[in-house]
Amino acid sequence: MDFESAGDFVDRARAGWERARPALDVSGIEVMGRISRIGALASQRVERDLAAAAVSRAEFDVLCTLARSDRPLRASEVTAATMLSGASTTKNVDRLARRGLVERLPWERDGRVVLMRLTPLGVELVNREFPHFLDRERELLAGLDAGEKAQLAALLRKVSARVEPAG
Repeated sequence: MDFESAGDFVDRARAGWERARPALDVSGIEVMGRISRIGALASQRVERDLAAAAVSRAEFDVLCTLARSDRPLRASEVTAATMLSGASTTKNVDRLARRGLVERLPWERDGRVVLMRLTPLGVELVNREFPHFLDRERELLAGLDAGEKAQLAALLRKVSARVEPAG
């Protein structure tokens, strides 16, 4: 296959590596390169689209984590769900709290632990922005029919199971 004349960025990158390092099997780039590139490009798009709401992608991830929880969460739970560092979680929650989108509550069982939950203003922002987020995802997947989406989800779930920590 002539990767230079056809295909996408990943095809061209693979072809470059095949020329530069012909002894190496670079076929994994076909999948992992695309997963990484699609994720990065989709994140950039979400970041641009969220600028109007004056929240970053990381802040939106924190808001969405709190929005889908049925109870207030500890910082460690938000960190685990968002894959942010603990320090980044703290900085994002600080900014969101200053804007009145998140509130901190003491945990009755341990006074050293702080719980977080959305304020009504935070709920309003998520209710307004999350449907747009879903619309963007639908646009990205518009070229696939329902069966292809299910197949892709199943295949990605298999890959994810090898990467995700157990639990």
